[in-house]
Amino acid sequence: MSKQSNTHIARNLFLAGFLASNSLILAARAQSNPQSTAPAAKPPVASTQSHYRPDRFAGRAAKYYQLVWGVDSLSVKTVEAGEIIRFAYQVLDADKAKMLNDKKLEPSLIDPQAGVRLVVPALEQVGILRQSGSPEVGKIYWMAFSNRGRRVKRGDRVNIVIGQFHANGLVVD
Repeated sequence: MSKQSNTHIARNLFLAGFLASNSLILAARAQSNPQSTAPAAKPPVASTQSHYRPDRFAGRAAKYYQLVWGVDSLSVKTVEAGEIIRFAYQVLDADKAKMLNDKKLEPSLIDPQAGVRLVVPALEQVGILRQSGSPEVGKIYWMAFSNRGRRVKRGDRVNIVIGQFHANGLVVD
């Protein structure tokens, strides 16, 4: 081997050693100070609203209400700043859904956790806050329950009772 090739090899070994030692130093610094390379963690947010909506009820329950009572899309929502709870449903079979619109039956909303039973109020000038009459297929019907004192809140599971009709465990939106 020539003197020139020995010098070239020595220079390359020196350069390789230098690069290796620098990479080891950088790796050691990164391990000793993990905050320097990791992004700053965000502080936890106190209250954020989730866009996740839980199932109102299981698939079997939905089929039950469709087949037995002729209704679908049952929903319970707070309205008027929580002073009223609105129960709504869509009619699929008018004959089966007649009981829900029967004026003779007094509907009630029961919240077992809050220990309350809400009723549909009758106002002098307006009348009973519910739709009645013969149901029509495809239409959405509703009734409003008075929630004086705002005892029933969003997220509560409630039961709707109208004569023989019972819808249990509906989540208040």
